[in-house]
Amino acid sequence: MIKTETLKFLQDLAEHNHREWFQQHKDQYLSARENALQVTRLIIQQLAKVDNTISAALNPEDCLMRIYRDIRFSKDKTPYKINIGIGISSNGKSFNGPGYYIHIQPGSSFVGGGIWQPEAEQLKAIRQEIDYNGSAFRKIVESPSFKTTFGQLSSEDQLKTAPKGYPADHELIDFIKLKSFVVSRTFSDKALQESNFVRNVTDTFEKMYPLIVFLRNAIS
Repeated sequence: MIKTETLKFLQDLAEHNHREWFQQHKDQYLSARENALQVTRLIIQQLAKVDNTISAALNPEDCLMRIYRDIRFSKDKTPYKINIGIGISSNGKSFNGPGYYIHIQPGSSFVGGGIWQPEAEQLKAIRQEIDYNGSAFRKIVESPSFKTTFGQLSSEDQLKTAPKGYPADHELIDFIKLKSFVVSRTFSDKALQESNFVRNVTDTFEKMYPLIVFLRNAIS
């Protein structure tokens, strides 16, 4: 579970996002980081039983994202992220295709996964797979457990018109117009701190797994 102290650190960091405060509270950051690593280790061990591309020996250090922001090309010059991000794939946080993600942020935590803004060839392949195997795709995204857990695929990243080569009246055009194929489930601060948090995250990933497999097969 995520400790109360971890959430408190992130909440305080959001209010004092500058280097002097961070240096003065480095011990709290290191404790929060260790908490995240411990939770990630447990999740990896459980996820490996669901997804055989994930090794139970995957190093959680390879999954934990840096708290330091890259501000070189950003108007926002605050130096630190106010969340803990955890990316899990066969390569840890270095996604080269579909993967799993955990976002820890007071009041805004969620567990998600899929593939976000794939490169052009991958996107083309996924659209083709949806076109060719529409019934299999529908079976995944319209299953009761999928809809209960995630609702539907995120439509935030979507073309306004049909991509080249697909008719506007294609029965799956709303999916084919997507530029990312991701789902998410929110978690309250209370849920993060419950003893079954790791189990709930793993259950969420298990319900997501058929989508992950579909996307992997599409781009393989």
